[in-house]
Parts: sequence; structure tokens; C-alpha cells
Amino acid sequence: MTEMGTVVAIGEWARVQGWGLVGVEIRGGEDAAAVQLSWDSLGDDVSVVILTPAAAEALDHRLDGSALPLVAVMPP
Repeated sequence: MTEMGTVVAIGEWARVQGWGLVGVEIRGGEDAAAVQLSWDSLGDDVSVVILTPAAAEALDHRLDGSALPLVAVMPP
């Protein structure tokens, strides 16, 4: 059996808190600095990151399209 990696959601609390109900790890992101800090603290075990549109905008220059972690941006 293959072990799955961690799924993390980064963004404004009101937009990401519900993901915690299905086991997603929630990271802060009320402003660009908090989003950057959350991104920088991701461990090697993280395989998927769900971003709010604001968080994606704050990380735009850091998202290079690499294979891992897979990044998904929530619709507005």
C-alpha cells in the first residue's frame, strides 16, 4: 500500500476552515506575509496545497509549476 502525503489549505480563515472537516491541514493566510510564511513552512510530506485566490496571488512569483506539491486554486 502506498502512503499518501499531507494535504494543506492556505488562505483566509473563512475560506479554508471547512477543509479541516475532511482532514486537510489548515495554514494561516490573512495577508501576503502570512501566506508566504505558511508556504515556507510546508514539509516534504506535503503533496497537495489548496490555495484561495488571494493566497495564490501572494505566491504568484513562487509558483513555478513543479510537480510537487500539486497546487489547486479555489474559484473566486
